Amino acid sequence: QVQLVESGGGLVQAGGSLRLSCAASGRTFSAYAMGWFRQAPGKEQEFVAAISWSGTRIYYADSVKGRFTISRDNAKNTVYLQMNSLKPEDTAVYSCAADARPFNIVVLTTKGGYAYWGQGTQVTVSP
Repeated sequence: QVQLVESGGGLVQAGGSLRLSCAASGRTFSAYAMGWFRQAPGKEQEFVAAISWSGTRIYYADSVKGRFTISRDNAKNTVYLQMNSLKPEDTAVYSCAADARPFNIVVLTTKGGYAYWGQGTQVTVSP
């Protein structure tokens, strides 16, 4: 069982930066692939980024590639999402997710690829 708690959301102007954190409970955090998703008002939840348990395999949605960076610190049971050059269209509730199955990026870009989810943190980017 893994419990996930996101933090770091807030209000920022376009062009600014935020770093989201996702703290995980449990002793086997390092065994889990981690992902970030977001859901804007009135829209479907969408994949943002994923990282393997070792941190050696990383994948981004095209919409954030080059602006967002996912990373993890297994010693701190934490995964991060550094978001730079933010745009108003990045406004959404951002949620982290975890899964212990073998890394499969096709699966991990979908909501069904994760067994555990956090509650989410709001990110608002003003024009």
